[in-house]
Amino acid sequence: MPENFEIAHIWVFWLLPLPFLIYWLLPPLRLKSASLSMPNFGKVQEYTGEKPRSSAMIKRRNFFSFTILTLIWICLLGALSSPQLVADPEMKVKTSRNFLVVADISFSMAQKDWVDNGQKVRRWDGVKSVMHEFISKREGDRMGLIFFGSSAYIQAPFTPDLVTVDAMLEEADVGMAGQMTNIGKAIVKGIEMFDQDTIKTKVMLLLTDGIDAGTEILPLDAADMAKKDSIMVYTIGIGDPNSGSSDLDEKTLVEISEMTNAQYFRAIDTERLNEIYDELNRLEPIEYEEEEFKPKTLLFYYPLAVALFLAIFQSLILSIYKVFHQFKNKNNND
Repeated sequence: MPENFEIAHIWVFWLLPLPFLIYWLLPPLRLKSASLSMPNFGKVQEYTGEKPRSSAMIKRRNFFSFTILTLIWICLLGALSSPQLVADPEMKVKTSRNFLVVADISFSMAQKDWVDNGQKVRRWDGVKSVMHEFISKREGDRMGLIFFGSSAYIQAPFTPDLVTVDAMLEEADVGMAGQMTNIGKAIVKGIEMFDQDTIKTKVMLLLTDGIDAGTEILPLDAADMAKKDSIMVYTIGIGDPNSGSSDLDEKTLVEISEMTNAQYFRAIDTERLNEIYDELNRLEPIEYEEEEFKPKTLLFYYPLAVALFLAIFQSLILSIYKVFHQFKNKNNND
């Protein structure tokens, strides 16, 4: 991820001339000290005609110390200005939709006519393998899971935890919800789940390989209820209706999807189901929003460390100079 160098508080550098202004504008610090008593000072004054006046010892400017202190001040201001590396804003997945998978696990899903990598497997095993990948790609959606046969059961309530949804999918198997295919009841169960949630955008994905065998509520009546609740029901027909082993009712599935402003897809093998999921991702794309927080790497400790190093360096040099000067004076006195 590219990062840009920025200074958070550039105004801090307006304080750069502050020490010099203080030095020039404030009066010098005056300290009183004991004076040397000189005998016959009055006679000397009368003899020379000079009037006594106050005096002070003025230390000479040390160019080395002046330079080091200036550098330390600049480094301290650099630290206070908060230099930092700022990365581009990250795109955050926006959770704004309930996505419900309603999967048929009636006995017909156990037929071994599904082609996966050139081999024939059970319809449910083939569908499940593709659904794992589809669920993992729905990051940002709150997903739910309903399995149905003769009855419909909630396997996973709406949750952003896709790992849990995926695990629930893996645990399910054919026949757990009964032998028959009750599409109308499955849609109604999904509507009940949506009614218990506050998110307005509602998408249902219905997968089935059979014809509705329920008597309590017809699929189209259930679809009409879904339409009134603004639920889009995408339908996927599993298997080939032209084959002798399929009871797929494409006409009903098409009408369900059209009534709810969605689409119908037919999946006859793993490759086609993958294509359908890709198309579904385009129809119902995951929404992103720009994260207000930008990843930042603070760098203030670098100029702060330089200022500390210069302060220690100056103190060390002055100490060495003082020791050397004392040693030199001692040698001169000897």
